[in-house]
Amino acid sequence: MSNDYFESNPIEYHEHHRPGVGGEQVPWNHKSLKQITRLRLISDPGFPMWDVSYCWGMLHDGTKVDVQLPFDQLPKRGRSLAIIEAAKQDGVYARGLKIYEAISLFN
Repeated sequence: MSNDYFESNPIEYHEHHRPGVGGEQVPWNHKSLKQITRLRLISDPGFPMWDVSYCWGMLHDGTKVDVQLPFDQLPKRGRSLAIIEAAKQDGVYARGLKIYEAISLFN
């Protein structure tokens, strides 16, 4: 049986990285958000959009948090541009949050 799915940026044990269940949630334009540590995007082969599965981040004091994004889907073509446009609307410097390094794709 072949595996038709692809995963980029996998983590071996996600509980190490995961904020606590029922932990703090902050919007991505929260002043104390230092960086996004993981943005998990999932899709099916042939579907034109990525669904946001979850987004985790870290505050300046090191607290791990769930990050609320202003979108729940991103296009497969033009994903970066869609992130930039949403960031501009919310006054967020996406590259400064290291969002692009934190993306994990499962397709």
